[in-house]
Amino acid sequence: MVWGQGARKPLFGLLLRAQQQAARGYSSAFQTRVLGTHVPQNDIFDRRFSSQASSSEQMNLIKQLRERTSAPIKDVKASLVSCNWDIEAAQKDLRKRGVVLASKKSSRTAAEGLLAIAQDEKKAAVIELNCETDFVARNDVFQYLASSVAKMALSAQGPGELFLPFGPDYLENMSINLGHPKLSGETTVQNAVTEVAAMVGENVKLRRGFMLSTTAHGVVSSYLHTCPQPGLGRIAGLVTLEAEDSSALLDALKTVGASIAMHVVATKPLFLSKELVSAAALENEREILRTQAESSGKSQMAMDKMVEGRLRKYFEEVVLMEQKYILNDSKNVKTVLSDLSKEVGSKVTIGNFIRMQVGEGIERPEAAEGSEPVARAA
Repeated sequence: MVWGQGARKPLFGLLLRAQQQAARGYSSAFQTRVLGTHVPQNDIFDRRFSSQASSSEQMNLIKQLRERTSAPIKDVKASLVSCNWDIEAAQKDLRKRGVVLASKKSSRTAAEGLLAIAQDEKKAAVIELNCETDFVARNDVFQYLASSVAKMALSAQGPGELFLPFGPDYLENMSINLGHPKLSGETTVQNAVTEVAAMVGENVKLRRGFMLSTTAHGVVSSYLHTCPQPGLGRIAGLVTLEAEDSSALLDALKTVGASIAMHVVATKPLFLSKELVSAAALENEREILRTQAESSGKSQMAMDKMVEGRLRKYFEEVVLMEQKYILNDSKNVKTVLSDLSKEVGSKVTIGNFIRMQVGEGIERPEAAEGSEPVARAA
C-alpha cells in the first residue's frame, strides 16, 4: 500500500506537468496567432481556423459566399475548405477557379440567352448575350450584364453611323463599370463575361450586336418579344422612321414606329423594298418557281404568268414594304406609311430595320428538325 501511494504521486506529478505545459503551449500558440493576425470585427477570426468553425458556422459561411458570388455550392465549399474557412480568401479563390472553369466550358454550345436593347430618341443598340440554358437566362446577374453591355454599346456609338453591325471583338476590350453587388466593379467587357460564366457555371458569350440611328428628324422604335423585364427579350425588332419636313410632329412617328417594329418581329421580312432584293435571291426564287410551273404541263405563256404571279407573292412574304400589316391586313406597310405621311404633313420613310432572335444561326446538337421557334406578336 505504501509502495502504491509513493508510485502514484510521481505519476500524478507527471500528468499535471504535462497538462500545464500543453496549456502553456496552446496559449502561446494562440497568442502568437492573435498577435500576428488582423482580427476583423464581425467574428471572422473564428472562420480562420477550420478546427474552430462549427457545423452551423460552416453552413453560414457557405450561405454568405454563395449569396456574394452565385457560384455553385460545391465550388463555394471547396474554396472555403481550401482557404481554411477564410471567406475573403475563398472569394478570391473562387474568381481564380472561375476563369479556369469558364475557359474549359468555352467550347460548349451556347444557343440560349437574351437580347438587350438600350436606346434614346435618335439611336439604339441591341446585343445578344448567349448561355447554355434558359434557366441561366433568368439569372439576375446574367440579365444585369446583358443590359449593361447594351448601354455601353449605345454610349460607344459614333456620330454618323446610321447602321452598324458588330461582333464581340468590337466591345470586348472596352471598359465597363458594373454596379451589381456580385460583380467586380470596373473591368473589361470580356472579363465581365468570364466572371459571369464562372458564377453561373455555363458557357457565356457575347455574340453580336447592331447599332441603329436616325437622321436629324426621325425616331428609332423597338419591340421586344418574350420580355422578362424592360429592355430584355428573346426576339427584337427595331426600325427607324424619318420625316422629310423638320417641323413634322414626331409623336405619330413613335406610335407607328412601335407597331412596325412589332410587325417586323412577327413577319420576319428580309428586305426593305423590292428594289433591295438581291439579284441572287431573286434568281434563286425564279428558278424554283419555273421548276414548279413546268410540272403543271401548261404552255410557256401560261407558265410565265404563273412565275410572275408567284413572284409577287414572294415579295409579299419577304419585303417589308409589300407585307400585309399585322394590325390591319387590308393594308400593306407601304400604305401605312402613306397614311402617316398625310397625317404629319410630310413624307415619312423607313430608314433601316433589324430583326434579331436569340440563337438564330447557331447549330444545336440536340435540336430536333423543324423545332425553330416562330415569332408571333404578343
